[in-house]
Amino acid sequence: MHPWPIAVAGSRKGMQLLKIIERGPTVNKSELIEHIAEKADISKAAAARALEALIGGVKSTLKKGDSVSLVGFGTFAVTKRAARSGRNPRTGAVIKIKSSKVPKFRPGKALKDSLN
Repeated sequence: MHPWPIAVAGSRKGMQLLKIIERGPTVNKSELIEHIAEKADISKAAAARALEALIGGVKSTLKKGDSVSLVGFGTFAVTKRAARSGRNPRTGAVIKIKSSKVPKFRPGKALKDSLN
C-alpha cells in the first residue's frame, strides 16, 4: 500500500498518484519532490532545491566523518568496512577487496513505531 492518500480518481493529480501506486512500493526522487511541494505548499522547484540541500548536507557531513541525527526519523553515519578476500565468481580466483567507508542508516524509534 502506498503511504500517500489517493486523490479523486478523475483529477489529474489523482491519476498521477494512481500511476505511482500501480508501479509498486518504490518512490523515486521526482515523486518525492511532488509530495514535498504539495505538503509544504511550495513550488516543485523550491521543493527540489530543498531536497537537494538536504541530500547535500547529509553527504558533506558524512564525508567529514560525522553523523546526521534527525530525532524521531533516524541517524545517518559512516562505518568502516574491513579489507577482506573474496572470489571472482567467473574464475574462482581469490581477490583482495580493499577496506572502504560505507554509509549506514539506523531508523529512529518514531519511524519504527509508525510502521507498526
